Amino acid sequence: MARFGSLELKQRLVTSLVTPEIEALVASIPKPLGSFGYDPWGYNEDTFKVGLGAARLLYDKYFRVTAHGLENIPAEGRVLIVGNHSGQLPMDGVLVGVAAATNPHGPRLARAMIERFFPTVPWLGNFLNALGGVIGDPVNCARMLEMDEAIIVFPEGVRGSGKLYRKRYQLQRFGNGFMHLAMTHRAPIVPVGIVGCEETMPALANLAPVARLLGIPYLPIVPSLLPLPARVYLNFGKPMVFDPAASEHEVSEQVEAVKAELRRLIQVGLDERTSVY
Repeated sequence: MARFGSLELKQRLVTSLVTPEIEALVASIPKPLGSFGYDPWGYNEDTFKVGLGAARLLYDKYFRVTAHGLENIPAEGRVLIVGNHSGQLPMDGVLVGVAAATNPHGPRLARAMIERFFPTVPWLGNFLNALGGVIGDPVNCARMLEMDEAIIVFPEGVRGSGKLYRKRYQLQRFGNGFMHLAMTHRAPIVPVGIVGCEETMPALANLAPVARLLGIPYLPIVPSLLPLPARVYLNFGKPMVFDPAASEHEVSEQVEAVKAELRRLIQVGLDERTSVY
């Protein structure tokens, strides 16, 4: 009897999250699936519907996201959506993914590159794969670009997500890997300046020695174990296309051009907001 009650509660929860609007949105996103309902990276449409329903509530009600420039995300074809990273937890990737999936100019399933740490946590890795996340490996990214996927990339990695609050909105070191992928596969880069996620979980300090002992990227001291309801602003810039024949020196210059555009878009968001929470 108790088991029946829990199944009924689960079904009610799923029904409340997977609204007709969510069903229609996901149905409008072209996505080839295998006979068992999964793609080669573990994406599952039913899981994605539930995840999108829950994330949409956070997007609309909790973080009250304002998004500009969604028309700059191509409605089809390969693209790298490159943003600044922050907030200890990957809420920025979730919110950019919701913006892409609900884009009135053409909804996309934007695949987020996730840190290698997450799949080491039992259950979590498979769940993130089912939602569309993929380990941030160049081989995975290259294969998905060849399949004309939209991919969310944070070139700062844990350097960005784990930085202290006193360094908020200061871009950390970028790797050049995303630029090589964009050039090799002739994929445009759509930059997105993200404002607000720095304040969702501001880190006052990082217990690095303890983090190393635990085998995790960082262990921040934060004022709350749950993300704070900061207002989030997403500003998507125009697609940036780069010469595939560029030298390594020119690659570094092109990375700096992306960083400069991100700084500009971040400032647009900072100027736009009237209050943090």
